[in-house]
Amino acid sequence: MGNRGAKFGAAALIPQYLQHLQGRMKEGLKELGQLSAVLHIMEKGLLDTYFQPILQLRTGETVGHEALNRPPSSALFPTTEHFYEFVGRTEQMYKFEQYCRRMSLNRYVERLPEASETSNALIFINVHPGVLDDVRHKSGETLALLKTLGLSPERIVFELTERQAVQDYVGFEKILSYYRHQGFRIAVDDAGSGYNSLKTLVYLKPEFIKLDKSLIRGIHDSREQQELLELVRDYAERSSTRVIAEGIETADELLFLQRAGIEYGQGYGLGRPAHAPVSGMFPPGVLMVPFRGGFKHVSSDR
Repeated sequence: MGNRGAKFGAAALIPQYLQHLQGRMKEGLKELGQLSAVLHIMEKGLLDTYFQPILQLRTGETVGHEALNRPPSSALFPTTEHFYEFVGRTEQMYKFEQYCRRMSLNRYVERLPEASETSNALIFINVHPGVLDDVRHKSGETLALLKTLGLSPERIVFELTERQAVQDYVGFEKILSYYRHQGFRIAVDDAGSGYNSLKTLVYLKPEFIKLDKSLIRGIHDSREQQELLELVRDYAERSSTRVIAEGIETADELLFLQRAGIEYGQGYGLGRPAHAPVSGMFPPGVLMVPFRGGFKHVSSDR
């Protein structure tokens, strides 16, 4: 009876196991389709490239652009975030990053307005940290491309994404020093969004800190966000780092950041991503601030 009961119990698990296998097979087929789509996008050059302006908040001058590459919308990748999350965990990440960097810089030069051809504006290129220390990376490859395009490495800022990919901060800092020696500069994206971002600032000492849009949204009405902004700003001043506030959408946010002494800004309120690297501008009714004002807390609604 005991053996019969055990056999019956095992038999009852078979449908569950088959269902599990079916689920894994379905997921595997989906990932295969996604990988095929990524390779097709690279082969046919289907990514759209946009350039979003970065402004000097004191004067309104456009000091640079961030290159943004967007895949075509599809059922396999309903959002851009889904697309990049998938690419980041595949063996195609290195090849894809090379492709994006080359395409972004080529399109920047091709689409640059004639009046801006002699500009020294910065170009922010998103880079996965794993690519910079990949053994397949050929030294001088980006420098050769820049020479062909007539761009100097001093204009290029590698904007680090996926900070959790950095495991050995001390070793990675040495890699960044190599690129800095060539003239490139480093930016850390989404600062203020968690512990890892703060650790990255301390170890990697970037030339630019890009404040996460969640910190900027409604900052004029949030005492807690203002206090965190003040901490990051003071740290940046002590470490000779430039601060860029991302996600600026309203005149109130912009005015507060100007008075807080934040040097640079980016967001829909200053300029939406466009196919050509054109200049941004302040929202209507916002004046240029020719001085650094004091930092004053505002009562919070919360």
